[in-house]
Order: sequence, then C-alpha cells, then structure tokens
Amino acid sequence: MRSFAPSPLPTPTPAHQPRSDGETLKRLFPYLWTYKWRVIAALVLMVSAKLANVSVPILLKQLVDSLAIQPGNPVAVLVLPVALLVGYGVLRWLVTAFTELRELVFSKATQGAARQIALETFQHLHGLSLRFHLERQTGGMTRDIERGVRGIESLISYSLFSVVPTLIEMVLVLSILAAKFDAWFAGITLVALVVYIAFTIVVTEWRTQYRRKANEFDSAAHTKAVDSLLNYETVKYFCNEAFEAQRYDKSLLALRHARLKNQTSLSLLNVGQQLIIAVALVGMLWRATQGVVDGRMSLGDLVMINAFMIQLYIPLNFLGVLYREIKQSLTDLERMFSLLEREREIADDAGAPDLRLSASPTVRFDNVVFAYEADRPILHGVSFDIPAGKTVAVVGPSGSGKSTLARLLFRFYDVGAGVIRIDGQDIRRVTQSSVRRALGIVPQDTVLFNDTVRYNIAYGQTNASQEEVEQAARAARIHDFIASTPKGYDTMVGERGLKLSGGEKQRVAIARTLLKNPPIVIFDEATSALDSANERAIQSELQTAAQNRTTLVIAHRLSTVVDAHEILVMDAGRIVERGTHSDLLVLNGRYAQMWALQQTVAESAEALG
Repeated sequence: MRSFAPSPLPTPTPAHQPRSDGETLKRLFPYLWTYKWRVIAALVLMVSAKLANVSVPILLKQLVDSLAIQPGNPVAVLVLPVALLVGYGVLRWLVTAFTELRELVFSKATQGAARQIALETFQHLHGLSLRFHLERQTGGMTRDIERGVRGIESLISYSLFSVVPTLIEMVLVLSILAAKFDAWFAGITLVALVVYIAFTIVVTEWRTQYRRKANEFDSAAHTKAVDSLLNYETVKYFCNEAFEAQRYDKSLLALRHARLKNQTSLSLLNVGQQLIIAVALVGMLWRATQGVVDGRMSLGDLVMINAFMIQLYIPLNFLGVLYREIKQSLTDLERMFSLLEREREIADDAGAPDLRLSASPTVRFDNVVFAYEADRPILHGVSFDIPAGKTVAVVGPSGSGKSTLARLLFRFYDVGAGVIRIDGQDIRRVTQSSVRRALGIVPQDTVLFNDTVRYNIAYGQTNASQEEVEQAARAARIHDFIASTPKGYDTMVGERGLKLSGGEKQRVAIARTLLKNPPIVIFDEATSALDSANERAIQSELQTAAQNRTTLVIAHRLSTVVDAHEILVMDAGRIVERGTHSDLLVLNGRYAQMWALQQTVAESAEALG
C-alpha cells in the first residue's frame, strides 16, 4: 500500500508585492503576439501615418514659398499652388486614413487579448481553493478584474498608438531639422524633449503612489458597499444602516484624500511641462526669425519649423497624461495578473487520470487527520467505510467535524494525514473534476443564482430538458409550488435566492442534485430548513434518491437517519460510537441520549401544536 506524507498546512499568503513595469509588459506580450500579423500590420500603418504627418509641414513650406510670385509667370500662380494644395489635402487625409486603418486592424488583437486574460483569470479564480474564497473580499476582487481588463485596452491605446508614434515623429523631425538647418534647431528640440520627458517621468513616478493608494481605497470602499448590500437583511435586523454608512464614508474619505493629493501633484506636473515647452518654442522661433531676417531661411522654412513644433508639442502636451495613464494601466493590470498567478492550494498531479467508477462505488476514510489552521485541529484519525449502494449517516453536535467530511470528499481541501479513497483510488491522485462529477450534494446553506427557478434546477445538468427539470422538481416536492406562481419555472429567485423561503431553497437544491444523478450523494442537513410535515414528505424522496447510490447523510435530526445502514456519532473530531439505530439505542450511550432529548422536544412541540 502506498503511503503519503502528511500534507503541510498552507502558509499565509504574503502581502502583494508590486512587480516592475517591464515584468508586467513581458507578461502581457504573449497575449498580443497571438495576433502577430495584425500587430505587424498595425505597426506598418502607424509608421505610414507618421511619415504622412511629417510630410505635411514640408509640403506647407513648399506651398508658402511658391506664393513668392514672379511677375509674368502664370504657371507659378495657377499650376504649382493648386497642385501643392491638392497634395496638402491628400496628405492630411492619409494621416487620418492610416490612423483609422491601424485602429481597425489592431482592435481585434486588443479585444482578443483582453478577453483571453479576463477569461483565464475567471477560470483561475474558480480553480483556487475554498480557503481563498472564504478569505476573499468579493467587491475588491471584481473591481481589480474590471480595472485590469480596462487597463489592457488603455495600455495598448496609450503606449502603442500614442507614445510610440510620438517617438517616431520626434526622430523624423530631429533628422529633418539637423539635415536642413543648423544644429541649434535640432539641439534646442532635443534638449527640450529630454528635459520634458525626464521631468514627466520623475514626477509621474512620484505621483504613482497616490494613484495606487487611491485604487486600494476605491477597492476597499467598493468591498464595503457590496458586502453591506449583500447582507441587506442583517443590516436591517440590527438597525445598523447608520453604522454601515459610517464605515462606507470612512473609506470614501480616505479615497477623497488620496485623490486630492493625486490632483495636486497633477497640477504641479502640468505647470512644469508647459514651462519647458514655452521656453523651447521661444528659442526655436527666435532662431527661425533671425534666419529669415538674415536671408538664410525662407518664410516657408519659418512656417515649416513652426508647424513641426506644433505637431510635435501638441502630443507632448499629453505625454504626462499618457504616461500617467500607462502607469495606471500597468498598476491595474499588475493587480489582475497577481490574481491570475495566485498559487493553487489544491492542484491535480501532472498527468492525473480521471476517477474510474463501478456502478455503485465505495468510499473509504482511512485515518484522516485535518485542520483548517495549524493550532485548531478538526479531525483526529477518522476512519469509516461507505459500502457500495449503502447509506452511512454522521451525527453529532455542531463543530464536531461532520460537514468537514463533505468538504474533504469534494477535495475543497486536502487531508493533513491519512487518505480518502473512492473505489480504492486516492482522490488526491485523480483529477478533481472527475471526483466532483461523481458527487452530488444538498448543502445545509443553499445559495442560488439570481436567475429563474428553471436555471437553478437545471444547473445540476445544464443540458437537461424542461421535462427532466420538472421531473426532478416533482421528486423534490416543489413542482406544485412552482406551477402555482404566475411565471412558473421562469420565476426569478432573487439575489442568493432570497425571494424563496428556506424550505423552498432547500427543495430547489434537492431537485438540482436529483437532476445531476450522481453515483455518490451527500445530504448535509438536507431537510434542516423544512417543517416536520414537509420533512417527512421529502424524506421518502431522499430515501428513493439514495437507492443504489453510495450515500453520506450528515444530520442533526436523528429521525432522518434511523434507516441508515450505519450511524456514526462524532464528537470533537472523533467517532465515539457507531452502529445501526437499534444497536446504538441498546448501547445507551451518546446517541441514545441525543435520541431521547430530541423525542422529548418533538413531543412537547406536538403537544403545543
């Protein structure tokens, strides 16, 4: 027999450490490179648009110089300006045409990458352990995903289609100025650009801390709002509307302070940028004006230089905004990638096979030890068998570890020591999905999707027909109730099923599991929300559903397990008694005491009724 070392408890997840921008971009690149031909085509169109854009001032210079009319030369007056004007218009149109074609070609890559990353993150979150989802803050997590997806589009738009084209245009303009005029023009432009970019990067890097804090406070505020609204009834029960508003406002106040600091630093950035641009423009135009006065340059040269500077500095005006948005997008994307890269606590072995089942499988817990936290053990060497097609019930006080058995069987957690086998196969050595396909459960706390009754029942088998859904509803004794509602099976159940009573929700859960029709069934307090009459009515249906299935029943009400083939009595994570109902009564131990107490309570309730 193979033995496995006890699985260590997971260590606490360390606080999120921001990665470098380069690592985030490297992580994003493979998703874009999937559409490599579109990327290449977009880059070609981007360069073509910039070449056309740089050609516009050159043509404008020719147009202005051609207006120096020579007397008696009708060709210069009629032909040359008209041709230049037409060429000027065509170039302007080409800039727009190439730009829009680039957007059209690359949009599929952008949207495809965003979709793929969002889908992978969603699938990965479903693959994380129950421990993660019990500790998560849903509002903040969904906000991180939302901002991350939006950040992909913004990052590509701002970096690839704004910053990179501007850099290409800078190189072209500097080359033209250096080749056509004296080095002062290229020197002034280059120094201004270097100072401008350096100032923008330094200040924006300093400002990023405020943006990151604003994101954190925004997620915290969103989490508090979502959590409060999801627990609307609890808030009302305790008249804590003002308390919840105070908690929410505290987060909003922190968000306000972070955003005010963000805005103050932005104003400082904008003022500094405009000062650098103004000084550079004055220097350039002063040199150009001197050149015209000295006769070294034509009026068209002055116009061309001015047009170059306008074309160059208009996008540079937005460099701070672009850099800030790129940094923000990288920050948002980084948070989503951190979710995507969150290590799975429960993972399949490489090449793990699917679970192989006989018609009625056996289940065995062999000396199982488990703890949610290292200092709080739950199960202490629990061993029992559920024979093929038989029913085993587990009873005991709250906190004795009964529901933990179901969670371990579903492999929401791995055992600390010992082994759980289905048909002789260690469930840690087979795929999780195949284990869960073989299991069906009616949980104590039923949470439904905010959709129709039909959708929630059919969730047990998503391709089920209406007839099969109704058959499962009849078996769960809820069909008549559904049929009596105005919309029938199209009735919306509300957020988490709150439009239904506890008993109605539990019967929907029973119908859902009956529709799944698994070989192994777990009833975890399956009738706890039902009154005595409905409990007795459904109990026979549950017994029918358990026929020829391997069944684990977890119960407080002992009346629901009297027909079990074996009853296990648990206390403090240990099995203290086991046997049939009659055997345990004869034993006159813990089970007999629980039975006597519940019978007394039931008789008192009937007398009062």
